[in-house]
Amino acid sequence: MKRKLVYVMSLRNAAADKAGQWVAYKGERRYMMSPLEYLVHQLNDSELGNLYSLEALIYDDIADYAVDQAKLGSYGRAGRDGSPWIYPLDLRVQGRPVNELLENIPSTYRSLPVGDPARSSGKQAFEQRLQQRFQALEADWVVLDGLIVILDELVRPGAPFQGRIVNIHPGLTRQDSPYRRRGATATLDALYGARGQQILNWQTMAMRAVTPLNKTGASFHVVDQGIDSGPVLWEVLNTQIEPDDTILELRWKNFTHSLFPALSHGLAYLASQPQGS
Repeated sequence: MKRKLVYVMSLRNAAADKAGQWVAYKGERRYMMSPLEYLVHQLNDSELGNLYSLEALIYDDIADYAVDQAKLGSYGRAGRDGSPWIYPLDLRVQGRPVNELLENIPSTYRSLPVGDPARSSGKQAFEQRLQQRFQALEADWVVLDGLIVILDELVRPGAPFQGRIVNIHPGLTRQDSPYRRRGATATLDALYGARGQQILNWQTMAMRAVTPLNKTGASFHVVDQGIDSGPVLWEVLNTQIEPDDTILELRWKNFTHSLFPALSHGLAYLASQPQGS
C-alpha cells in the first residue's frame, strides 16, 4: 500500500527562489525547478511513485497580509494573466492536476504585532488546524519545504505526528559537521563562508574572518522543536561554491546537486522502514 504524503510550504519562500522561472546563470538562463516540482516528477517517473501518493499541498501564506503579499509579488496571482507560478500550470502528479491539491492554511498569527499575547494562542491554533488536516488526510508522512514557521505543538514528544514530519533543508544540519548551515540563511551563510566570512548579525552585517569552505549540501531530517536540529535521515554534500556565485546561482546548483538527491533518497529510505517506526 502506498504511503500518503502531505507537502507543506511557504509560497513566499518559493517566490524568493524564482521557482518555476528561468533565471540568470553564469551568462546563460536556467530553469529554477522547485523541490515540489522535482518531487512531482519523481512520483510520476520513478519508483517513488509506487511507494507514495501525494495527498495535499498546503501553504501557510496569508492572503490579506501586506508583508506576505509584498514577498509574493506577482506570484500572488497564482499564474493568472501570465503571471509567474512555482510550477507549470498544467503540471500533474500521478494523473491529478497539482492545482487541485493546493490548500491554504494560513499562519495568521504572524500578522499580529510582536509581543501581542494572542500570537502564542494563534500559533497553537494554526498547528492544531494543520494536525486536524493531516489526520483527515490520513497522512503517513508530512514533508516540509521552506516553511517559514518553527513548529512546536505538532512535533512535541507524544504528539500524534511527532517523528512523522520531515524537512528538506538546503544545508547540512548535523551538529558535528564543519559544513553545518541551519536556519533560513543557510544558502547565504554558505556563500559568505566560501568567501572566508561569517556573518554575525544580518541587520548590521557584522562579520568575522573564517577558513573558507567551498562546498555545501542538503539534509532530509526529522523535525523537532528546534531550528533544523532533528535527526538527519539523509544528507548530500555535493555542491561546489564559487565565490562569485549569486544567491540564485548557488540555489540552482544546490537544488540540482544536493537537495534533490537528498529528497529522493530520503523518501526512499523512509519507505524502507517499517510502518510506524
